[in-house]
Amino acid sequence: MPRGRYSLHDPHDHTPLADEHFQCAPGPSGWRYASQLTAPDGDHLGSVDLTLDALGRPLRLELHAASWQVRGAALDGVTWVRTDPTGTHATEGNVRAHAFTGSSPAFLVATARLLRLTPSAAATRVRLVALTDPVLAPRTVDQSWALVDRETHTTDNGPLIVDAYQVTALDTGEQHTVHLAGDVVLSAPGVELEDLDSPPSDLG
Repeated sequence: MPRGRYSLHDPHDHTPLADEHFQCAPGPSGWRYASQLTAPDGDHLGSVDLTLDALGRPLRLELHAASWQVRGAALDGVTWVRTDPTGTHATEGNVRAHAFTGSSPAFLVATARLLRLTPSAAATRVRLVALTDPVLAPRTVDQSWALVDRETHTTDNGPLIVDAYQVTALDTGEQHTVHLAGDVVLSAPGVELEDLDSPPSDLG
């Protein structure tokens, strides 16, 4: 069960945004990720709790940020309920999309798990509901993912397979690269892995 810490920063000017203290592991249903986010000054910012099923679909998602809350799951596409900080208003949403995304590195692992790409496969289009900070506002985005490189590194704990994905935002054409090892993000725009106390889990 990997435990560690990501640092999140603005990908354009590198302003520090948060530290995400996480733990994740394969489970009976698929994969589970839980984290707590803290601001650079140490204040609590929110949390992420994501469970995937065996096919990589979001079985359960719960996000907290700035007193806003979103609970969601794969149901007729993806369905969610977003609650305001007072707890008096809740809005439901449903989109014909494949999964959720957001600022947490968990969503990068989840999308890769859902697509199960191989290095020889063509780029695959995926529709996601992005829950954007700081109020978890939902926005539908279309991306293209391609597994462009796979390298095996020798470590003290055995071979470590690192996958490099090219992710393209289909509305703007902007491209970036995401490096994953099992269920851990090694690097991505705005994400750095700072600490890891055990090797990544192999998600198959």
